Amino acid sequence: MAITLRDVRAICTAPAGINLIVVKVETSEPGLYGLGCATFAYRHKAVACLIDDYLKPLLVGREVARIEDIWQTMNHNAYWRNGPVENNAISGVDMALWDIKGKMANMPVYDLLGGKCREAAAVYRHADAPTLEGLAEKVRAFMSDGVRHVRVQWGGYGGKPVREYAPVPNTQPSLLSGAYGGKEVREFAPVDMQDGVYYDPDGYVRSSVILFESLRKELGYEIELLHDVHERIAPSEAIRLAKALEPYRLFFLEDILSPEQGEWFRQVRAQCAIPLAQGELFNNPHEWERLVADRLIDFIRVHISQIGGITPARKLAAQCEAYGIRTAWHGPGDVSPVGHAANVHLDLACPNFGIQEWSGINDILMEVFPGSPELRGGYVYLNGKAGLGIDLDEKLAAKYPCDGGVTRWTQTRLPDGTSHQP
Repeated sequence: MAITLRDVRAICTAPAGINLIVVKVETSEPGLYGLGCATFAYRHKAVACLIDDYLKPLLVGREVARIEDIWQTMNHNAYWRNGPVENNAISGVDMALWDIKGKMANMPVYDLLGGKCREAAAVYRHADAPTLEGLAEKVRAFMSDGVRHVRVQWGGYGGKPVREYAPVPNTQPSLLSGAYGGKEVREFAPVDMQDGVYYDPDGYVRSSVILFESLRKELGYEIELLHDVHERIAPSEAIRLAKALEPYRLFFLEDILSPEQGEWFRQVRAQCAIPLAQGELFNNPHEWERLVADRLIDFIRVHISQIGGITPARKLAAQCEAYGIRTAWHGPGDVSPVGHAANVHLDLACPNFGIQEWSGINDILMEVFPGSPELRGGYVYLNGKAGLGIDLDEKLAAKYPCDGGVTRWTQTRLPDGTSHQP
């Protein structure tokens, strides 16, 4: 008799202070269940509602072995598709079904995907500091631990913010300031400014060149350096920045443009050879289709729960392989350990793996999610257990409720007060 879905539910928890959503799929076989990541940290209630109120009634009673058919059914059932809430909900179920299939076969998911191409996944770590001296020190610390790839940011995304500004009525223009490259940059701001997190794109572009010039002089070229623009600059500024950073041999420059400005990659590619990584914000296959087919990027950077889970991610990896593009799945703190495990299973199985972002899994997360991937030196390892190899302590997870407050860091503004991309 076929094994069927008996229950589907969302579990929301925040052990590290970041909202996480995990889906648990229970089956008609006693004790057989799977876990998947559905984390959309900033809209977790919407994802949980979709899972519990819409996907569960749709899926209960279906055969767990039919992963592809179930994915297609979930994707089409709402009629409109390819949005972040819908895709993350689908991902949670999809990863859980792969977890179940691995347990049924007594094989890790990477074996279901064709087996290992490597024993572990090379990672890049994050280094950020308000001063260049402090930043170089953090990179050296990673190097001493055996890490060979480090993403460097000088004061966060978009450089050091001008100021987190709460509106106070003024009668004269406000003089705001922020430090870039050790110098003071001043911008006149309008009166009665809106609340928000302010930053200066022009100052950021100039400071980024100083950043890499300094680090290469200090650290040399034996360490691989990466940088994330976070789509915060205009296309013409992105081209200027990419050209200016080319001499410093970055491993890659990430998300220099927003998904809406994908056609500008042709101009970037035509003017410089710096490796480009893109895709953190992608939801829809049309956002990466031309970038891949026309070889306009070097690394695909999607958040795999954001595109619907392992099923579409393995297809995307194969598509990219045909065009010489490597994977670099998104791996920040707002991915659950279950999602990190899914990333690494794909990393081990895909021949065109490039690098894995690794924000780290702290001791509390390890306790809530036993069997989490482990970092050793510059590589992350799986435990070789069947399925995704990870579990969830639900009682412990319940001790760390999610935060339902308004997200602050995405309320970004330009120096004149204009709301801008985060």
